[in-house]
Amino acid sequence: MEQKKEKSINEYEQARLDKLSKLQELGIDPFGGRYDDVESLAEIKAKHDSEKTNITVKGAGRIKLHRDIGNLIFITLQDRTETLQIGLSKKLLADDWKIARLLDLGDIVGAEGTLGQTKTGEITIWVTKLTLLAKATLPPPSKWHGLKDIEARYRQRYVDLFSNEKVLKTFEERAAIIDTIREYLRGKDFTEVETPMMQPIAGGAAARPFVTHHNTLNMDLYMRIAPELYLKRLLVGGMERVFEINKNFRNEGISTQHNPEFTMCELYQAYADYNIIMDLLEELICILVRQRSGDMKLEFNGQVIDYRRPWARTPYAELFAQYVGCRMDDMTAVRLKARAAEIPEKNMDDTVVINELFEKFVEDSLINPTFVIDYPAELCVLTKRKKDNPQVAERFELFIAQMEIANAYTELNDPKVQEENFRIQLRGQEETMAQMDDDFVTALKYGMPPAGGLGFGIDRLVMLLTNSPSIRDVILFPLMRPTNQPQQNDDDHGDQS
Repeated sequence: MEQKKEKSINEYEQARLDKLSKLQELGIDPFGGRYDDVESLAEIKAKHDSEKTNITVKGAGRIKLHRDIGNLIFITLQDRTETLQIGLSKKLLADDWKIARLLDLGDIVGAEGTLGQTKTGEITIWVTKLTLLAKATLPPPSKWHGLKDIEARYRQRYVDLFSNEKVLKTFEERAAIIDTIREYLRGKDFTEVETPMMQPIAGGAAARPFVTHHNTLNMDLYMRIAPELYLKRLLVGGMERVFEINKNFRNEGISTQHNPEFTMCELYQAYADYNIIMDLLEELICILVRQRSGDMKLEFNGQVIDYRRPWARTPYAELFAQYVGCRMDDMTAVRLKARAAEIPEKNMDDTVVINELFEKFVEDSLINPTFVIDYPAELCVLTKRKKDNPQVAERFELFIAQMEIANAYTELNDPKVQEENFRIQLRGQEETMAQMDDDFVTALKYGMPPAGGLGFGIDRLVMLLTNSPSIRDVILFPLMRPTNQPQQNDDDHGDQS
């Protein structure tokens, strides 16, 4: 059965290659060239006026539908804006009729002619000049009904984009979302900056990095897991409001919510704290939602998410007691809950056990936007502690639809405390290649203003705003397992907020 299918595909390809050869024999370049003064198909459609018959237009696009009825061929073109029918008549085309007879689905053509309509009222370009711009030697999938195989869609995104209209719209929407984020932050007087992608120390988060080697300097470098420590250096330097939208890399699991290469927006505001950052993030996301929904509700993965303000701001300890069923300070009960949940708690520190239970029982319960505030201080190496309770850090994480979207702190700016926190963090972290960032501690000694900081995942936010259930749906070229490697269940590791 497989051999027959393969032969059939080869036959289709060969038929197209034969047409390509015929075009070359006619002296026609099957792969075209510069094509000037092209209007979008949407612009051409908008020009149509049933009272006028002499409107000349020039458009281009990919052949989506092809109907050959002898001396007349009707083709539907598609570009990034619209679909539009063109009519090819042997009488009108003269020598270009030879090109028309050698066209296939998926070919890219240019069409000049007069705008009109058919007897059934369909707006049509009656073509007087036809130009072949690219011959497709492979047929589009399933006669243009779109790629259905999810793996094939991600591996062949170039086909996915032109055959699935929703996919193209999703990535146009992603670009618009990022534009709005930039516009909002610039309006708040933030300066966009760029920090190193390759770093001598993997810092700013607890994650396993990708390692590379610089030959000239003969030194290992790490693809960044976070830009945090470099952005804070800029606070020391006097750049009081900075943000960066760029890639992070974490050598961890792949899942519907995790890709090893992902996009983050990270920002820092001098003289602020985590409360100000909460207000800023809530306002920004509500602007994005309002652009897409008048009632501030959006569907995501079968659930309706209500973004109306104000959003819940609930302490970590309160949520833990509510969903785990015991208090955080009752470690006997906490460890009993962990064992019952099959968490290997025996050799874990108390705080780690608490957080494992939180991730297992609390996070999946957070559907509407919820700021989880005031985390256990031991989990927060870079965070200032509450003055009235040093066991609690001024940190929040934003959860929407069971996903962590953002992580933020009132930033620690005491160099002595920061250095000690780094030393504590490094214990038992040999696997992550974590190192002490002495230069960052030195920077703090020069004085970093009190500040609030935030990191949020662009990919996950786009997922929510476009109702895309997998992170691969919003990354143009997600990392894929080699085709010769057996499919496995990927680990759901890593934090990409």
